[in-house]
Amino acid sequence: MSSLAEKKCVPCKGGIPPLKGGELAALLEKLGGDWKTVGEHHLEKEYRFKNFREALDYTNKVGELAEAEGHHPDIHLAWGKVRLTIWTHKIDGLTESDFIFAAKVDRI
Repeated sequence: MSSLAEKKCVPCKGGIPPLKGGELAALLEKLGGDWKTVGEHHLEKEYRFKNFREALDYTNKVGELAEAEGHHPDIHLAWGKVRLTIWTHKIDGLTESDFIFAAKVDRI
């Protein structure tokens, strides 16, 4: 389990550059759990479930976590699957908080 999940998401006020290159690779390795970075812009992962109800229940838990952390992913819900896309909209890229949120999601 990633130690990132022990940290708290910090709201981004803008004015900082998004993470790139080695910084992203190091955080992705620390995160683990089949997450991938897409174009050094966002994190993405798909979760599989036995049916729509389980996928919906998971989506609601992610929503509760998002509200508690003040960090909101894009959520795609379909029969038997949920795809999460995470990035910091304020800087149109990735921050450490995106990785923290992803690690917390993996604990659900």
